[in-house]
Amino acid sequence: MRAAVRTILVTALAVGLLAFFLRNADLARVWTEIQAARPDLLALSLGLTLAMYLVRAERWQYLLEPIGHTRFWVAFRTTVIGFAASFVLPARAGEVLRPYLLARHEGLPPTAAFATIIVERLLDLVAVLLLLTTFFLAFGDSARAAAPGLYRAVALGGLAIAPVGLGLLVAMFMMAGHPERLHGWVLMSERVLPARIAHAVARFARTFAEGLAIVRRPRRLVMSLGWSLVLWLLIAMQVWAVALAFAIALPFTGSFVVTAMLVVGVALPTPGGVGGVHEAFRLGVTSFYGADNNAAVGAALVQHALSFVPVTLAGLWFAARDGLTFGGLKTMAGTAKGGGLSPLNQQRDPERGARIARREERA
Repeated sequence: MRAAVRTILVTALAVGLLAFFLRNADLARVWTEIQAARPDLLALSLGLTLAMYLVRAERWQYLLEPIGHTRFWVAFRTTVIGFAASFVLPARAGEVLRPYLLARHEGLPPTAAFATIIVERLLDLVAVLLLLTTFFLAFGDSARAAAPGLYRAVALGGLAIAPVGLGLLVAMFMMAGHPERLHGWVLMSERVLPARIAHAVARFARTFAEGLAIVRRPRRLVMSLGWSLVLWLLIAMQVWAVALAFAIALPFTGSFVVTAMLVVGVALPTPGGVGGVHEAFRLGVTSFYGADNNAAVGAALVQHALSFVPVTLAGLWFAARDGLTFGGLKTMAGTAKGGGLSPLNQQRDPERGARIARREERA
């Protein structure tokens, strides 16, 4: 029942956002704009999408190195499968499916692998904030003059989220430095919880902290941030290439602020960011850079398609080669959430919990 209600709400949100996005569009003119887009720049955008996932896999392999050796091809394949699952399954299922799949292939503790996904998200946040700050300090005057209200809203949003990122980094640093001490602190919950549950939660906390090991290694952390900057520059280039394909006068540095707005759009709980991503792109290029609304709508549709459709198809193909159907991915995502990562669910299924505990102890 809960899943059905969630599906109805998500679908309604996606339809509402798409209706809002298309409210002033002339669909015939939008189609004309799409047909007139430069194919060479769209091909470049598609190539940049592939490059993004290669960089994501390289960065993830680098983050995983402190907890165990991984093969690049496995990291790449599971990354693509994970993102495809997030695009077609509810609740960002790929975020837990991706480390679960990699852990199965490479014999790593699933909880520690999941911790590296948290580090990834923090690095993404820092990289986007750095690009946004660069835009504000050096290139934002014309955008501020064109749309002062939106400019101020984006700036305030960046200022509000920066302390959250800093707080998370400090918390991860403290957890990563003393996994055994964290294990001991959590075991103190035996005073209020049954001993078996307290031990399961403590083991989970220790293994999770071990997955954050890179946070305590400044050189590796800086290198990981470097890969994150490369990744987000590629994303900005992809946005820029699509805009140029539609003759939108978006400077490359302007793609930094549009990319930051896309991050907000994709955070909305719709499959693949449908509706939110489209409106974020349209709003950014029309408000800050005076793009024609129909050209902006066409570019937003194409940018979303180039970003999501090829990866979704590739991910489903990789999954099929591993013997996984769409239903299998959904079931596995539920297993990863319920049994593969949650200490309480491991406790409800002692046999499965014991298997996971043995796998995690090998780390």
